[in-house]
Parts: sequence; C-alpha cells; structure tokens
Amino acid sequence: MCGRFVFYSPAEAVTRLFGVEFEQEFQPRYNIAPTQVAPVLRRDDAGSRRLNLLRWGLVPFWAKDRAIGNRMINARAETVAAKPAFRQAYRRRRCLVLADGFYEWQRKDAGKVPWYIHSTAGGPFAMAGLWERWRPEGEESLETFTILTREADPWMTAIHHRMPVIVDGDTASRWLDPATGEQALNSVCEGPTGVELEATQVSRQVNNPGNEGPELIQPVGN
Repeated sequence: MCGRFVFYSPAEAVTRLFGVEFEQEFQPRYNIAPTQVAPVLRRDDAGSRRLNLLRWGLVPFWAKDRAIGNRMINARAETVAAKPAFRQAYRRRRCLVLADGFYEWQRKDAGKVPWYIHSTAGGPFAMAGLWERWRPEGEESLETFTILTREADPWMTAIHHRMPVIVDGDTASRWLDPATGEQALNSVCEGPTGVELEATQVSRQVNNPGNEGPELIQPVGN
C-alpha cells in the first residue's frame, strides 16, 4: 500500500517535467497523510493540464458519508476496474499524484522500520491516481483522490509486497487521456516502473503524521 508520501520539489521542476504550473500555493511537505490535501494533476474539459489540491481518500460520488474516504486511500490496480467505488473514476477521472518519494514500513522483530523510497536521480515523479467530486445535498462539493498500487518490484519485496503505480513521462499522457482504453490502462499499471527507485532507512519520527520537516527523509543507521 501507500499510506504516506513526500512532495517538496519547487514549482520550476514540476513545470519542466509535467508541463503544468501551480494554481494554488503549496508548501513543501515531508509527511503527507490520508485526509490531508496534496497536489494532483488532471486534464480539464479542454484537454489542458491543471494542478490542484485535493483531499487524500477517495469519496465515491454516490457515498452518503465522507468518512468512507478514510478507507479509500489506495486502489489495487488488479481489481480497480471492477470495484464499485473506483470503476467509474478509472474510466473517466484519472489523475497523477505528484511526489518526491513515499514511505513503506518493513516488519522486523523489533518493530516496523520506515523506509523512504525515492528516485535515484532525485526530483519528482508521479503516482497513478483516480479522483472524484462528491456533492452532498446542502454542502459544498469535495474533491478527493486515491493512489493505485501494484505488486512491488522484486528489489522492494523485502520491505513491502505492494507499491504505488509509478507513471513516467511516456505513460503520463496515456494515463490522463480520457480516450485511453482499458487494455492500455492495464499496461500502464502492469508495465515496468519507469523511474529507477532506491530505499533509504529513515527515523521512526515519520510514524507520527504530526511530525513534519526535511529531517524525516534523512538516512539513519541500520
């Protein structure tokens, strides 16, 4: 799964890599947790890319209570096309969740050990996501997202058996294009990870979602 991630790259790096500019102010974050807002890249009706802040934890359009989103932070790529909570968004409302890395926890006898997974080259990348707009009667609409996950690459299985679906520049356009068919979408989810990643062991301070700051991604000894 993906239960916590990081995004701190400057706006210039995002524009250079994804061809989009920030429309809302966003401060660097080193411990983004479910129910918090994060930058999400979408296509508007005219086909232009837009970057907006959405709440993490997808609330289906048919939901009666927004609390359902607390359980919808991830969608399994293997079943997303069939799940009632995700299938319409998978066909029509796909997005990219921007990140500089994500955290996973490795089970050991002494407890769970946090690892920061990031690009070996540095810089941001995108995780495949879905978004929804929830419009409860008498309330303001709420836009939310979820992150797709897949089986982990072999090198990462010692840490965790799942990882986000990472989207590179070649597959980003296909993922965002509403005309992309299910077979092509499945190939994005099942294909090789387009970004070379590595893992750095970090402090257990990241376990507390209230902790924040660049010290959270600094390496610690084994």
